[in-house]
Amino acid sequence: MGDSLESSHLIKIAVSELKVGMFVQAIDRNKSRVNIASAGQIRSAEAILKLHKNHISHVWVNGERSAPELGLARAVVAVKPAAKKVVADRAVRQKQAKALMLEAKDLIHKVLSETFEGKAVEVQPFEVLADNMIESVMLDADALKCVSALRSKDAYLLEHSINVAFLLVTFGRYLNFDTDMLRQMAIGGILHDIGKIKIDSKILNKPSKLTPEEFEHVKLHQTYAIEIMEETKGLSQISKDISLMHHEKLDGNGYPRGLKGDEIPLHGRMSCIVDIFDALTATRCYKEAMSPAAAFKILISLTPFHLDQKLVYEFIRCIGVYPVGSLVQLSDGRIGIVWEANGRDVLHPKVKCFYSVKKRCYTKVEIVDLKRSSFNIEKGISPSSLEIDPTPFY
Repeated sequence: MGDSLESSHLIKIAVSELKVGMFVQAIDRNKSRVNIASAGQIRSAEAILKLHKNHISHVWVNGERSAPELGLARAVVAVKPAAKKVVADRAVRQKQAKALMLEAKDLIHKVLSETFEGKAVEVQPFEVLADNMIESVMLDADALKCVSALRSKDAYLLEHSINVAFLLVTFGRYLNFDTDMLRQMAIGGILHDIGKIKIDSKILNKPSKLTPEEFEHVKLHQTYAIEIMEETKGLSQISKDISLMHHEKLDGNGYPRGLKGDEIPLHGRMSCIVDIFDALTATRCYKEAMSPAAAFKILISLTPFHLDQKLVYEFIRCIGVYPVGSLVQLSDGRIGIVWEANGRDVLHPKVKCFYSVKKRCYTKVEIVDLKRSSFNIEKGISPSSLEIDPTPFY
């Protein structure tokens, strides 16, 4: 059933006629349609050139998932008027995003357990997970952002790995990276803290400040990661870089290799920014979560000696002053979750309100469109500043 619906949106197009924004779902080989794992929107001319170089003359483009301004969805409907357009609402996409997160947690938990037992990491399951993550971002990034904002103190390592991967995909897409690059970065993000499985859990989960000796022990997770990466077959250099460079610093004072300046490539610099941001905005055994605004200030303070200043500002533009999934207080005293920001300016997202700080009680759940409302965002807030648990409203 799903295949027939999907097929009804496909158009065969010559590679020479491809445009940026078209969603390539399959290639045409020997007059047969062959689905590809790297399905996704064309993000650059280089992606089209790559198809040429691989001697592919025609591809199958999904009109419904191509950029709206190309008008391909309408073209498909005109050719096949009997096909019904199925539009999944936000509740459905939210449910799908939660299922993806659960699948990711299960996979990472399994791999961490196997790594602890000395088994080599298999890359293929992570490639599938990365492709699903990229597709979810392309379909409805806001739904996945909201789900990724849900954090548990007891599952930090799993959730941090998933969120770093998701943030790298989001950031990479913002910078117009192609799908193959996004996939490699996602895999690196998922695996970036795998060396921590060999760190003493008592030190890793210590609820107070680490001693210098304990901190040196924690830093060994990157040394262990190097060993794990070397034993992992089929892992690209980009994925390895993401995993092994997220603690490097531009001034050379990072670890494990003390890389400096241009020795850290663009994707490695991105991993440093994303890793710190997600750690700051997460609840840990020894600290409460920061608001994104507070985390942005710290990122800026770490430039230009630790982090790439230009990239930090690009990241802030990518995520937005009030990221989807974050909590805000409106001018009427209501608390809500930034629910939808796609295609909107940063100050006027849709906000899902559920609580009033003035009345100190829950309110009727309402989606407030700040483009059409007299209310405005007064400030971003951290979950720890609330007296109530916002989790049920995500």
